[in-house]
Amino acid sequence: MKFNELILKRQSDRKYTGKPVEHEKLMQCLEAARLAPSASNSQPWTFVAAIEKQLVNNLAKASVGPLRSFNNFVKQAPVIVAIVMEKPKVITEVGGKIKKKEYPLIDIGIAAEHFCLQATELGLGTCMLGWFDEKKVMELLNVPEDRNVPLLITLGYTPENYKHRKKIRKKPEEVFRFNGYNKS
Repeated sequence: MKFNELILKRQSDRKYTGKPVEHEKLMQCLEAARLAPSASNSQPWTFVAAIEKQLVNNLAKASVGPLRSFNNFVKQAPVIVAIVMEKPKVITEVGGKIKKKEYPLIDIGIAAEHFCLQATELGLGTCMLGWFDEKKVMELLNVPEDRNVPLLITLGYTPENYKHRKKIRKKPEEVFRFNGYNKS
């Protein structure tokens, strides 16, 4: 699959068959994330893959939003991957303070997208989750208190008839600038 086709195919999938994900495919996704670039090569992440059914169920419960109005689909996913933010290298931390940027969060976003693109290429669906009970997730996964979990990713097979949605994005002229913000 060409890269542009992969980008168009990757979407946030909110329906899974429950079919187990093969260990080899999970490892390919994790490896793609591990190889992602990061500021000063800090690699400020640990990937915790929940594959045991009861643990996945408990993580799904910790992901349901208020009034159970969203993220209900998470309970269908056979795998949930937590990205734990680790302490970056000192140079990255100092640079981030000076530049007022949170490089580890940027790095985790890049790694997460590597994971999701690899999953898409392998015929798997994913959805990145930012809404969940982080304290409960950390407790369930035994994450040390001095870390945090900014992102979860569901992983699994989507039903054959699952609709691929057309990407709705702003027009290029609304988001592209050349030679300055106010120039066309």
